[in-house]
Order: sequence, then structure tokens, then C-alpha cells
Amino acid sequence: MNTQQYIINDIKPFNVTINILEVQNTFNQLTYSHIPVTKDAVYIGSISENDAHCFESTKQLSDYLYSLETFFVRENTNWLDILEAFAIHNSNIMPILSNNNTYLGYYELSDIMSLFNNTPFLNEAGGIIVVEKGVRDYSFSEICQIVESNDAKILGVFISKMNNETIQATIKIGHTGMNAIVQTFRRYGYHITSSHEEDKFLEDLKDRSNYLEKYLNI
Repeated sequence: MNTQQYIINDIKPFNVTINILEVQNTFNQLTYSHIPVTKDAVYIGSISENDAHCFESTKQLSDYLYSLETFFVRENTNWLDILEAFAIHNSNIMPILSNNNTYLGYYELSDIMSLFNNTPFLNEAGGIIVVEKGVRDYSFSEICQIVESNDAKILGVFISKMNNETIQATIKIGHTGMNAIVQTFRRYGYHITSSHEEDKFLEDLKDRSNYLEKYLNI
């Protein structure tokens, strides 16, 4: 996906000589978590809103260069890597540098998220299955094989949760044969953490539970 069309230059980077009071006033007028900072027209990092409001308003930004966060992406960075950079740095603005380190502008988080919203994973009709298995026991190839062996179409799959022992994979598929896919995952040792109305396995357990309760009440 082409992300360069989303490069923005509405807000010019702060120069290190700017007064902190002006930095604070700028943040008060914006909803950005960070604003880029340059020295001699070279990008040197970004100042966060939280830090800016903790600084003495009578000083200059150059007095607080130690607080700058030096994150950025390149103009040819993949949109998923850009989205990851937003998440890692807890920012809603992402500075962009060319391959020769020229500052080009910035991305807004909402624009990059819109690219994700337009992927088949979100905008195509389908069902979601969340499966869980041991970290050493799962494989993407096996997950895809299970879905496709049931003549279903995979619209997307990603690791949505991970710890030292288990992973959870979120899979979006077409609505074809959901119950058969769920049962196949179980046969391969996957635990199903999502709920499915047509899950016959759970329906059988519920029926047996109801029968046992009626028996015990006799």
C-alpha cells in the first residue's frame, strides 16, 4: 500500500531554540502526543506533550534535549511496520525521514489505521475464530492447512496474544463450514477461545450437562 500520499506537513518541527512556553501553548492547541524537533534543519527527535508540560516555561527546548525521543520511519517503510512503530512508541504522530535522513513530514495514526480498516481482514464479511496452543506446538502453516482443508477462505490471521507458554491466533475466514473448522482445530490440539453459535461440541456438552442436572434432581 502506498503510504506516501499520507505524509503531512501542517505542523512544522520545533527548532531547539524555541521557548518552552511556546511549546506548551502549541500542544494546548493540538491533539498530538509528540511534535518533531530539528536542529540546523536536521531532525533530532520528538518532544512529548507530557514532558513539555513538566518543563520550566522560561527555558528553551535546547535545555531539555535529553528528553527527546528519537523514533521515526523511512518514506519507504511498510505500513505494518509504521503501525508497529506507533504502538511501540505510544505516539499518534510519526516523523518520516528520507533515505538520506532528510525530514519529510509525519504520519498521523488515524491515517495509517485507515489502511488497516480497508484490508479484507476488516471490511470483508466473515467469521472470527480465536485458537490457543503451546508456543512450541503451533505453526501458521498448520493453521492455514486446517482452514483450507475445510474448503474455507482465509481472510487474515495474526498472533493476538502471547506469553511464555501459549499463543492465541485470531483467524478470519469466510462463513463456510465454521463448525467443521472448529472441530478440526480441536482434533489438532487447539483450544478454541472464541464462541460460536453453531459449535456442536459445546451444544453437546450443554445438553449432557442439562441431562445430568435433571437426573440429579430426580
